[in-house]
Amino acid sequence: MSTEELQLPNGGKSEPIPEPNFVPESVPAPASEPEPQSAAVVVKDADPDTEGPRDSLIQSNEADNPQSNEQNARPELRKDGGSRTFTMRELLTELKTGEGDHASPPQSHQSTPHHQAEQTSAAMELINSITGANEEGQSRQRILAFAAKRYASAIERNPEDYDALYNWALVLQESADNVSPDSTSPSKDALLEEACKKYDEATRLCPTLHDAFYNWAIAISDRAKMRGRTNEAEELWKQATKNYEKAVRLNWNSPQALNNWGLALQELSAIVPAREKQTIVRTAISKFRAAIRLQFDFHRAIYNLGTVLYGLAEDTLRTGGATNPKDVSPTELYSQSAIYIAAAHALKPNYSVYNSALRLVRSMLPLPYLKVGYLTAPPAGKPMAPHSDWKRSQFVLNHEGFQQVNKLEQKQTQSLSGRPAMTNGEKRAVKVNISDITSVSACADLTLPPGAGLCIDTIHGPFFLVADSWESLEGWLDAIRLVYTIYARGKSEVLAAIVTS
Repeated sequence: MSTEELQLPNGGKSEPIPEPNFVPESVPAPASEPEPQSAAVVVKDADPDTEGPRDSLIQSNEADNPQSNEQNARPELRKDGGSRTFTMRELLTELKTGEGDHASPPQSHQSTPHHQAEQTSAAMELINSITGANEEGQSRQRILAFAAKRYASAIERNPEDYDALYNWALVLQESADNVSPDSTSPSKDALLEEACKKYDEATRLCPTLHDAFYNWAIAISDRAKMRGRTNEAEELWKQATKNYEKAVRLNWNSPQALNNWGLALQELSAIVPAREKQTIVRTAISKFRAAIRLQFDFHRAIYNLGTVLYGLAEDTLRTGGATNPKDVSPTELYSQSAIYIAAAHALKPNYSVYNSALRLVRSMLPLPYLKVGYLTAPPAGKPMAPHSDWKRSQFVLNHEGFQQVNKLEQKQTQSLSGRPAMTNGEKRAVKVNISDITSVSACADLTLPPGAGLCIDTIHGPFFLVADSWESLEGWLDAIRLVYTIYARGKSEVLAAIVTS
């Protein structure tokens, strides 16, 4: 049978992912391996700040959304914003080695020397007016100011030097971090606005400069956060999402850009009218899922997907539950949210933010399993059976494996939580050990019954199943891949403690 496979990790050690900078309602650049840059000063997706959260994980949403007492009992999950743009290491390297001279393309015919000189003067005035809060900040800013002068000189020599424009934008963006939010001379917003102008000019000269679109989106997002939930903030968030979209189109293999795109959409969904919100939220979900499928252990995107599903469950419950029978119920959305948060915690068990979130949502899991649901399966040992012999039955997933419960002999008792618990007398017709899995993928084949096909390939051969819907298939694909990734990273014991303790 043909499958469109996405290979699971091979269990080898990945590069360490820097700690996130947990800032409320932030959309900074997440952390992963650095990507190739076209400019002399590149952006490494590293975290300058590895401290823990600056405030509590759970924030009440009573002020913005008056609710009943039962609804208010469910606090809001904070998003994992990830890290900020970090350029100091690259600046230091360049300044020490004396690199950074740029080639000189043809002179621009769209920017007059007088206009360019005015822009240069305005930007340098902002840079020179910054004073660090301490000795380290002052030293850092001296390096940035020196770099800015070099890029300004390069642009005066050649106004079409898009590398210099891009690097200067990075300097301005980094300088904004040396300015306190309440400063007025210069203001953080003014520096970010000037950085955005440089990014705009750089991408006009080089429309394929995906790094510029990516960091430009970060700068716009930082400006949007300063404006709260206003019309101006809404427009800025829309601009940020468009730039993330351009960055992804130019560099599709970037889980960081997809994760940030999802975060920006999540922020935008909190501002737009209610009739637009659900569409934007579902788009954000798709971006987080896409990021995870590019990097299965990208714990920030995993956690962020959990928070957006939690928020969707809250909204669905607040509006009276799922009105369409095909819509996912709030209970199922809470359970899905708990799966992703549990997986993020298993991958990074020392993160206090993930640990606190898990305490909130653990009871929403179908314990002692991570996931319980229905799939249509052939008779055991007969994968090529006629469609009429395929039966819909219950499957369970935990840290050890994926198992089918024989519906004919299944006996259920009610646990104290009211969830169904399987007795020892049940038969499991199909059992797949996590350690035996080689890949998990969606599949389509005429030998399968109509519907959303699922292929679990193992060292013993493939297993083919059919999910109730394409949305249900997405949930199974993610859950099985996450459990395998946790196993491959040597964290199965952490997941076992979550579902069994």
